[in-house]
Amino acid sequence: MSVAAQHQKQMEKKIINPWQWQNERSYVQAVEVINPKATLYISGQTAIDAHGKSSTEGMKTQLIKTIQNLEKIIEEAGFECNNIVRLNVYTTSTDDFFSCFDIFQNWISGHNIQQASTVLEVKSLFETLKVELEATVIR
Repeated sequence: MSVAAQHQKQMEKKIINPWQWQNERSYVQAVEVINPKATLYISGQTAIDAHGKSSTEGMKTQLIKTIQNLEKIIEEAGFECNNIVRLNVYTTSTDDFFSCFDIFQNWISGHNIQQASTVLEVKSLFETLKVELEATVIR
């Protein structure tokens, strides 16, 4: 196959879900990516402002700011949120995170994101931070 023909192939995402229960939890079991043009690996994003100051707010406010920061990175890189294929969540309290899980789920469904995902409770994050989102996005 010629190089020109290879470049004309469209990127495809194939979702692998042997079960249905994960659908209520806003993630998929696996994502196969065929013919990606580029992959963006994003460092964990948190509720840090443009001047590098960590938020001291609660989980809900930090989650909203963290999502905004993640979107900014994706946009600046010329990618789209709907092409997030992996999204890991690190939180200092899964109870607090799941208490505002609707914000996360609404963001996921609003962008039609279908991502492999892991949620981990950690002892601490940088300074006063409560949640961190680490993503892989394809184009």
